[in-house]
Amino acid sequence: MPLVDDLLTEMEAYLWFCSLDAASGYWAVMMTRRAQKNSAFVCALGHFEWLRMPFGLKNAPMIHQRMIDNAFWGFVQPKEGWTNFSEKMRIAKATDAEDRAGVTDASTSPNETPQTKIEADRALSSAVATLVNSPLADMYSGGESDEPSLVPVLDRHRLLSRFKECRTRVIFSKSLLVQRKVGFLSHEVSAAGIAPDAKKVAAVTELSFPASKKGVQSFLGALNYYSRFIQDFAVYGAALYQLMGADFKPGGDLFAARQCFTMLQQRVRDAPILRHFDRGKDVHVTLFANEWALSSTLMQEHEGKLHPVRFCDRVLKDAEMNYLWRGG
Repeated sequence: MPLVDDLLTEMEAYLWFCSLDAASGYWAVMMTRRAQKNSAFVCALGHFEWLRMPFGLKNAPMIHQRMIDNAFWGFVQPKEGWTNFSEKMRIAKATDAEDRAGVTDASTSPNETPQTKIEADRALSSAVATLVNSPLADMYSGGESDEPSLVPVLDRHRLLSRFKECRTRVIFSKSLLVQRKVGFLSHEVSAAGIAPDAKKVAAVTELSFPASKKGVQSFLGALNYYSRFIQDFAVYGAALYQLMGADFKPGGDLFAARQCFTMLQQRVRDAPILRHFDRGKDVHVTLFANEWALSSTLMQEHEGKLHPVRFCDRVLKDAEMNYLWRGG
């Protein structure tokens, strides 16, 4: 399964976004005969076997993600970008032609949409090379100006055909096509950068100080997901992580914890839009350290100004607090 940070990092240099809502989720995946036997269950109504993949199986997320990857093969830009991918395709095509010594695979025509990634590799899809050398790729990967003739972004007919082949249904009433900004895993992604979901931020900032250690842990867990947006998160969070159950009993000292709680809520409320990381730009790092935590800010220059890309921090370990350091 891909990590959230990796997926967000791969969204650099995009101007338009699409969000598709898949219907039925895991139920779109058919169970094999062996899987039906292994997942069978008995209840008061009798013996039952799953014909489609149910929610709750250990490998269900991985299998469903693999199906989605196959469905979108050829529609999603590779990590290295279309240009490098196209060059690899041309080299692979030349090498394959030499290995086959003139033997070609005509089972898949250029206009036919491959069903899986393996078939796409075998077909040596000319559609990829055509897309790379067209103005469409220059517009959406290089940030060129809009052209009405290049809208919509997706070839909807090919996309719908691919969904049909993969037995995947999409609820278009809940989907968004050709948008400047979309919601993605509790984040708002746009060409300008990445921001936390406004509704989640409002829910966190409106909380009152918890009355138990468990409530503090829930609050810190919610903030930890957005730690990349919070400057000096570990600096202020350390006081909350050290709280014990006895601190919430009458007579407990929560003055410092309440101050850090309020400060973290303010930091979340004022969280900036993080710019997409640009591999072609220089990286600037600012550091901060005190007796119990380290923090840093990763920044890059845009339009003559330094903009944050990510905030990183952590609490020092007990042994690290004994290190001798001198300010320069």
